[in-house]
Amino acid sequence: MILVLLTYKVDIAQIDALRPAHVDWLKQGVADGRLLVAGRKLPVTGGFFMARGTLEEVQTWAAGDPFATAGAAEYDFVEVAPSILAPGLEALGQ
Repeated sequence: MILVLLTYKVDIAQIDALRPAHVDWLKQGVADGRLLVAGRKLPVTGGFFMARGTLEEVQTWAAGDPFATAGAAEYDFVEVAPSILAPGLEALGQ
């Protein structure tokens, strides 16, 4: 599993303009079984998501994010292996 941290590189107005396409991309990731969770950093300086796949697979997939294609965000990828999970989150350990 890969944890991805996004940091915005452009003005929030540009992010807001790209957000609908970004959200559609995220929803497709859920439908495809790739994306597990996504959200914003607080304060809103970027976001995060957790995705299934190898590091290379997730990097390739993330390159299609509208934030990435527009050069609006920087991505940091961290491979993780969850080992302790709260009840109801068992799918994160798969």
